[in-house]
Amino acid sequence: MQSTKHLLSDLICGEQSYQYYDLQKLGDERLAQLPKSLKILLENQLRHFDGKTINADIIVAFSRWLDNASGGDDLNFSPARVLMQDFTGVPAIVDLAAMRDAVAKRGGDVSAINPQIPVHLVIDHSVTVDQYGSPQAFGENVAKEMERNEERYRFLKWGQSAFRNFNVVPPGTGICHQVNLEYLAQVVWVSEDGTMAYPDTVLGTDSHTPMVNGLGVLGWGVGGIEAEAALLGQPYSMMLPDVVGFELSGKLSEGVTATDLVLSVVEILRREGVVGKFVEFFGDGLAELSVADRATIANMAPEYGATCGYFPVDEATLAYLKLTGRTEQTIALTEQYCKAQGLWRNPGDYPVFSHSVTLNLDTVEPSLAGPSRPQDRVAVSDLGNAMRDYLADSERDLNETADIEDMKLKLHHGDVVIAAITSCTNTSNPDVMIAAGLVARKARERGLRVKPWVKTSLAPGSKVVSKYLADSGLQDDLNSLGFDLVGYGCTTCIGNSGPLREPIAKAIDSKNMVVSALLSGNRNFDGRIHPQVKASWLASPPLVVAYALAGTTLRNLQDEAIATDSKGVEVFLKDLWPSTAEIHEIRKIVSGAMYRDAYQDVYLGTEEWQAIEVEKSDTYPWQVDSSYIRCPSFFDKPQLAGEEFPVLRSARILGVFGDFITTDHISPAGKIATDSPAGHYLQSIGIAPSDFNSYGSRRGNHEVMSRGTFANTRLNNKLVDREGGYTLAPDGETVLPIFKAAVKYLEIEKPLVIIAGKQYGTGSSRDWAAKGTLLLGVKAVIAESFERIHRSNLVGMGVMPVEFDKEIPREMLDLQGDEQVDIIPCEEQLSPKQTVRIVLSRSDGSRHEVLGRLRIDTQEELGYFRHGGILQYVLSQLNN
Repeated sequence: MQSTKHLLSDLICGEQSYQYYDLQKLGDERLAQLPKSLKILLENQLRHFDGKTINADIIVAFSRWLDNASGGDDLNFSPARVLMQDFTGVPAIVDLAAMRDAVAKRGGDVSAINPQIPVHLVIDHSVTVDQYGSPQAFGENVAKEMERNEERYRFLKWGQSAFRNFNVVPPGTGICHQVNLEYLAQVVWVSEDGTMAYPDTVLGTDSHTPMVNGLGVLGWGVGGIEAEAALLGQPYSMMLPDVVGFELSGKLSEGVTATDLVLSVVEILRREGVVGKFVEFFGDGLAELSVADRATIANMAPEYGATCGYFPVDEATLAYLKLTGRTEQTIALTEQYCKAQGLWRNPGDYPVFSHSVTLNLDTVEPSLAGPSRPQDRVAVSDLGNAMRDYLADSERDLNETADIEDMKLKLHHGDVVIAAITSCTNTSNPDVMIAAGLVARKARERGLRVKPWVKTSLAPGSKVVSKYLADSGLQDDLNSLGFDLVGYGCTTCIGNSGPLREPIAKAIDSKNMVVSALLSGNRNFDGRIHPQVKASWLASPPLVVAYALAGTTLRNLQDEAIATDSKGVEVFLKDLWPSTAEIHEIRKIVSGAMYRDAYQDVYLGTEEWQAIEVEKSDTYPWQVDSSYIRCPSFFDKPQLAGEEFPVLRSARILGVFGDFITTDHISPAGKIATDSPAGHYLQSIGIAPSDFNSYGSRRGNHEVMSRGTFANTRLNNKLVDREGGYTLAPDGETVLPIFKAAVKYLEIEKPLVIIAGKQYGTGSSRDWAAKGTLLLGVKAVIAESFERIHRSNLVGMGVMPVEFDKEIPREMLDLQGDEQVDIIPCEEQLSPKQTVRIVLSRSDGSRHEVLGRLRIDTQEELGYFRHGGILQYVLSQLNN
């Protein structure tokens, strides 16, 4: 087959005529049994067919998938668009600007470095909860955000003027995934000339990009490096995935929320093991879930480990498109195209899956997850016992207290010090937000107050939330408990929780108290939410309000009273919890007009944003004294591509880490400690600690980020007996911060490796976890297993990911830190997934050898790695 033009069909929708690649014209009736997510991938292959990188073999691969219900074939995927947020987006645009410099130095056309597909960057990660609990909190936080980030925002405005197809949604608008769901996503995309219809697909530089899968849009998170390559016209290299079917039946019980459901799903699928796989939801239970409910489940795909959690298009999809103010043509085209292409969900649909799991919605119960992993679900009735067990494991005395100065109160272990209604996971869902408001209303009527040691905040994912909360009067009720608006952004969910009140902070530190955070977010990894909070619990918005009222996680709110009201009567959770009927009655006010009004000037921004002036230029005028935006060093030394395996010899071990090391551990996003390498650097260039901002906001400065790599205060390196980012110096005895030790190894030109356990790199998609690793001089990461995105990011930066043989436990290696490591291929020719020998030479002269597997998975990835990374590969292609 030399072309796929014969597969085109016509589709008439209203007065518009479109063409589309018709899967039925392939003539293989079995393809109708493919999971709907794979049908979207198949259409993508037909539309981008070139006879070379995508040829007739790919059609055979999908038929073969049906034979085995398993993937494995190489696939080059080209998304319709790319979605970014500012923490990951700024460094990506910095890279593009640096690439333009590199092209200019070589005498090339800098316009070659330009997005080839639409790119939307939503600024949502930079607002911090500095002020809270007052009507002025929002204005003060926005002013502080603009003051801290003016240089970053000016750079993004330059990017918007310098690059085609690049649009910036200004700060104070919403969270990227919620903006994507409510406005950007189209379900069926139409070509620029209006003639071609095809599925809306997206790659995002945030791991929660799969949230839009709840709308039937196939998308997932990738590293910023991969997203840069995709927007520059390079296909995303992947393997045709296994697809796990998740059957839903029944109906959620009264009082059970979509948050409770997703925590159950995370628990089930983490146990099932779905890393690197698609999950596709099916079954009659889908009819009972709104798109908002589905989006909550799809949002947490990275928490259950899947590449994405896909929901097919059906009547609920059309209802959501109408609710959110999409045009009649968009809605009609979605229905007609999906029905014609076999993407529409019909009752009784049961595609072929790699395997399936089931969940009866009737069995889901009110839940939380924590204290440090999203998959550790705990029923509300068991939270008190779970917290007591955690305290016992931490060897803490339950009766221990700390005085809160100036408040004449005592702080107890397990007390809630942060209660945050935050994150796109839940604020995108009107039902749970209205429920939170109703809990606040009933508590207000009973005279209840939030405990004085609790920091409260409300950070919706879009302005629509504020509109319906205000119009219903529920915002007044939330304000009465201190849940005033603090900003439109991720805030506490990404660690931008801001400082605790000084008396509370001092009380925690005085006796190293184990206190809790409650948030309606998706992540609660160690050290992520707040450096002084050791136990973080994910919960629905109404539960966040309830625990703020209780003030402790040591109580069973299912059976024990939350508090005593103004009349001395005990108030229980059941007294405050709204019925489904109450929620639905208020939900009637949510309308398409609210969404249209919120997004009519989506790119305009506030007066402060509009006031930022930039000079238009093809290349960026770098400021040598900038502490936020610096030209990175990644392109200084072009690498000549080689065919042979780059044998690594006599490398030293920079760190030995356990299981579930997250990208937060590798590259933290939150507070920069004063006494840290990054803190020392900022002070050396005249930045006061009060102006440090966060690691996430300084991702455009490689000097800060390399110093922040492996700087998480909760990191445990098994080479040293000290918590935090420390390791052994080259002498094998001196303990140093990891950055300082890495500098000493670089000075003696000693290559480095990291050794780790299972699921290394879980969590956020942040590319700096790989970039920083490279800049520290690490040539290879050897782990028992990798999380999908971080493995790809390592390859994308030219760092070699290697997996230990499954039969050899890491503990058998008995690593001390003075070993030298060789990585030697069993075959000299560099090839995907080849077997390698890992040889450890000890100081006593003994040697230990184990087998490993190179985790460069595809031929396309091999090409990237041979050039030293994806971006270097793109530059090399421009020179050819």
